[in-house]
Amino acid sequence: MGIFEDLSRFLESRLDQFLQAHPHLELMALEEQLRGQEQDAIALLGDLKRRQKQLEDSILDTAQEVQRWHQRVRKAQSANRLDLVQSAQEREAALLRQGNHFWGQMKGIQDQVEKTRTLQQQIHTKRRELKAKIVQAEADRATQKAQQTSPAAEPWGTAGWNESPYRSSQSFGDPLEETFQRWETEAELEDLKRQMGR
Repeated sequence: MGIFEDLSRFLESRLDQFLQAHPHLELMALEEQLRGQEQDAIALLGDLKRRQKQLEDSILDTAQEVQRWHQRVRKAQSANRLDLVQSAQEREAALLRQGNHFWGQMKGIQDQVEKTRTLQQQIHTKRRELKAKIVQAEADRATQKAQQTSPAAEPWGTAGWNESPYRSSQSFGDPLEETFQRWETEAELEDLKRQMGR
């Protein structure tokens, strides 16, 4: 067991070192973690809303049952059926308790929905801020890289290491260069003639 703990600690320290050397990757890892948390919050919101809808339906069904049994209580009282009155009142009371229980659950779910929605919005805001930091870090890295790779200006103003300030862009007097240019020009003319002859 100790060897795995040592390996785990070693890997974590190497990962920490790597992320410190590459801070943009650490920001990306944090953004990925926040994205996962936001998706979890959105999924939880969906589950809570489904549960809330179920409870609302249960409350409505229970309320209709309470009304039905309340009418039965009155009907039994009108008919002077005392044997049915007590049983109907007990059923009505049980349904009222059940309705109150559903109502309490729904209130708890509504509180959870509000808290989860607030949390999801906070995560979304943090994620947007982190994305802006990532974009800024990438822009900074690109600027830094461009500064490192841009050639330093030569004191005599040449554009590259292989160009002489005294040589023009076309080499005069180079027989191989002249031969290639002539050959390429002739090939282009022949190609144009063929296309026009079609």
